[in-house]
Amino acid sequence: MIGQTLRNYVVEEMLGKGGMGIVYKARDTRLNRLVALKVLPPELVRDEDRRRRFVQEARAASAVNHPAIAQIYEIEEEGDLVFIVMEFIDGSTVRELVARRELDLNAAIEVGIQVAEALARAHEAGIVHRDIKSDNVMVTRDGHPKVLDFGLAKLLDPTAADATDADRTQMETLARTQAGMIMGTIAYMSPEQARGLPADKRSDVFSYGVVLYEMVTGKLPFGGASALDTMHAIAFEPTQAVTTVRSDVPWSLQRVVDRCLQKKPDDRYQDLRAAVTDLKVVKREIETGVSGGVPVTERLRGWMGGFTTRGVIWAAVGGAVVGALLFSVLLGGKVQASSIIFILLVGAFIYRRFRNRGQRETARFVKKVSSLKEVRLITFHDGQFMVVADQPTAKTYLKLNALLSAANEKLYRGDPMTLVVREDVAGDEMKKILSSPGVRFLREDQPVTRRRPA
Repeated sequence: MIGQTLRNYVVEEMLGKGGMGIVYKARDTRLNRLVALKVLPPELVRDEDRRRRFVQEARAASAVNHPAIAQIYEIEEEGDLVFIVMEFIDGSTVRELVARRELDLNAAIEVGIQVAEALARAHEAGIVHRDIKSDNVMVTRDGHPKVLDFGLAKLLDPTAADATDADRTQMETLARTQAGMIMGTIAYMSPEQARGLPADKRSDVFSYGVVLYEMVTGKLPFGGASALDTMHAIAFEPTQAVTTVRSDVPWSLQRVVDRCLQKKPDDRYQDLRAAVTDLKVVKREIETGVSGGVPVTERLRGWMGGFTTRGVIWAAVGGAVVGALLFSVLLGGKVQASSIIFILLVGAFIYRRFRNRGQRETARFVKKVSSLKEVRLITFHDGQFMVVADQPTAKTYLKLNALLSAANEKLYRGDPMTLVVREDVAGDEMKKILSSPGVRFLREDQPVTRRRPA
């Protein structure tokens, strides 16, 4: 399209290409100014109802005015093409700046503050971005961040309230067959987006936390060998602490990142203006060199992290016994034999509850998953479930992830259990799996004799 004219815009060069379309630099011949044209893929706006919904969303987004939001000027059509005319930004994306190591800690915090303010303003106007990522935040040559693509992400959001079954099917197909194309977006998804649940402004808060983490550490907090692996990590796996990746990060920043990246939306910032307030405290600590330090509770948690699961159990039992003995002495002046027996029984009960918790949750997970008709085999070994299923659908993955999440939430201690789903397993590979330890379920119509559970 270089050299072509769309309406009153002369296309000069291509700036970038992605799943949401191709971006060109163009000159507005009427106002004699540079603009950015985003030409949308025909498959995204071919349906008239879908196109109408998109235009409404983009118009609403264009009404949000903030210095850190790239302005949408207008939406135009030329033949079969639909394109958006946007503010041209001469600068680099945050992803490019991170790759070139051009963001120091102060700059990362400053960009984080301005982006959070922009998102808070959009949320107040009822606009949810849905695709916050480092490629969608640019920094101008004079250091001003700009958030791009407001109003566009709804086209690729299968969790949107008005998305059709065809929309969801398209996204599921992309995620499973073209993971490399959209991996950049997936790495910034919120847990509810990864699990196919409805997303609101708190989803933007999570994605913003991923960008903040990336700016500070130079790497993404979640990743995997495939799109599904990445989504599973987002939904269930913890992140490596920022303070362990980078030694000069104050604890106050760790607290902001942690709150943004909470798995449950209710546990995150409900309003990013609160994050702005906290980041300004971080900025002041960095500039003055005076930090509040690590809270006592976090120091205690880190100290307890060195204990094994059994050690934590015995510490809990021992603490309960000592506390009960002291309480008995303070009340009666001496310890009765009946009191000792009662205390020991309570300690034994606590020990059994802690010790067998993982076994009970494992058995409960197997029971519920085995009720899915497409599931053929379930194994559990070294903390990981493997589920073999025939033609699992997106609904299957969502159900499995939800069950695993519920099981992990009920564990008192230890690493969370993980999950691998396998398809089209047959013949020698099935026999090899059945001969391995940890088989917990095999559907009765399987022709191969299974090994007893280890």
